[in-house]
Amino acid sequence: MQAVDFSRVRVLDLSQNFSVNSPPFAFYEGPTIKWVKKLAFEGVNAQLISSTNHIATHLDSPLHFHDPGPDVAGIPLPDLVGPACVVDLQQFGIGDYDIYGPEHFEQWEKKHKIKIERGNILVIHTGYHAYYNEDWSPATRERHPDAGPNLPRSFLKHPGPRAEFCQWILDRGIRWLAVDAISTDHPFNTAVRRARPDLILEVEAKIGMPLEEAFPWPRDYQATHTLLFPKGVYHVENVGGEIDKVLDKRVWIGAFPFRFKGGEAAFCRFVAFVQE
Repeated sequence: MQAVDFSRVRVLDLSQNFSVNSPPFAFYEGPTIKWVKKLAFEGVNAQLISSTNHIATHLDSPLHFHDPGPDVAGIPLPDLVGPACVVDLQQFGIGDYDIYGPEHFEQWEKKHKIKIERGNILVIHTGYHAYYNEDWSPATRERHPDAGPNLPRSFLKHPGPRAEFCQWILDRGIRWLAVDAISTDHPFNTAVRRARPDLILEVEAKIGMPLEEAFPWPRDYQATHTLLFPKGVYHVENVGGEIDKVLDKRVWIGAFPFRFKGGEAAFCRFVAFVQE
């Protein structure tokens, strides 16, 4: 087997930080980090971490919504690395509460003359990573003048798709998805709808239709999870970091969770490999 020369490849980190301040999703428990040994007394620093899996940048395996999975360890490593299209949706005016769909990605293909091929990874840039409290990259502040921690906007207002987007993903043969938002689903097609019913009228006014028309429950509940996972199409959520450096490009992407046997999700490092 011939070795690959990476001397002219730059590796960009498209992951968010994980810390005790990383916020959990609605109805999920947040992380705790405890020092169990300190260098001054035991001669070593050591920590104990307790957390649910759906915090910071993480990979959802099909097992999250589809049993028998596969689990995180059951996803072959070569499937986690491959060519990706990084689609910036902000250029099409997609913003707070908005719905995106197949038409935006097909418009992107025409505008940038890049085809989303079968077997590609689709990375969706909404710009809402800019409001996550753990975003660390100077590239974010360079592109987003209003960048800064704004968790209500990050959790409650990011755009998302309707169920028909899932069929388009399957028809186009996309390998898996990644998004720079808390969820691949619209927030009001998740448990957020139960957590913040006071915002429903505001959301309906923005999208121009009742929520039950846009996201009928239980049929379409968390559609990108319930409709795609049984077909083997999983995703990485809460991408960020240096993503603004690779917008509207075809790049090689890798997602690297730990080999978690029985895991329905796992924290992961999400990176882009860019030829210089």
